Amino acid sequence: MGINILYRFICLIGGYLFGLIETGMIYGRLKGVDIRQHGSGNLGMTNALRVLGPKAGLVVFIGDLLKAFIPCLIVNMIFRYTHPDTYMIYVMYTGLGAVLGHNFPFYMNFKGGKGISSSAGAILGLLNPWIALILLCVFLIAVVTTQYVSVGSIALMVSYFICFTAFALNELLCFRRSIPESNAAMIEGIILSGILTVLAIIRHSANIGRLIRHEESKLSFHKTKTD
Repeated sequence: MGINILYRFICLIGGYLFGLIETGMIYGRLKGVDIRQHGSGNLGMTNALRVLGPKAGLVVFIGDLLKAFIPCLIVNMIFRYTHPDTYMIYVMYTGLGAVLGHNFPFYMNFKGGKGISSSAGAILGLLNPWIALILLCVFLIAVVTTQYVSVGSIALMVSYFICFTAFALNELLCFRRSIPESNAAMIEGIILSGILTVLAIIRHSANIGRLIRHEESKLSFHKTKTD
């Protein structure tokens, strides 16, 4: 049991270190812009898109997604065959670490992004195409119908918790309820998916307030002036 706890800790810390790669900051600096000083001040895809345009938004999205997906993929490959009934729990700790690293980078006074792109990378790291497809549809429908990225982001994360829970309980993931250790890992996984979802909602608390006041900015592909 002790070694399994150690694995969890290593995965969490390893994910956090990957998450510290702030794509928005790096790309902005290459363009001579600190995106923290413009727009919403956020380091994520949406602010990069608004401040520097569609190309920047795409680059930041891909970078933030990959910094969670790559370590999750590595962990998936390592534990899939050695721990076939519990390996997803290690992937989830890695993904959570990457999101925490993105949201709370220690070298930026713990002020990072909101973690949706990184959360998407962590979810993709589970290597379950059905969950990925469902969440993609939810996100696109929410954004297209409302024109608010924040609504799509929140809908995606809530749907993730629901999908993960439903898939896990119906043994459509790696977990087996008849095996005590695997069943315990399943419950732990549901809790972790809930933590990731609640974290995303908390990080969007300002957006939720603006939505209630009808002050939230709608999606636009035109960059704002940075001077």
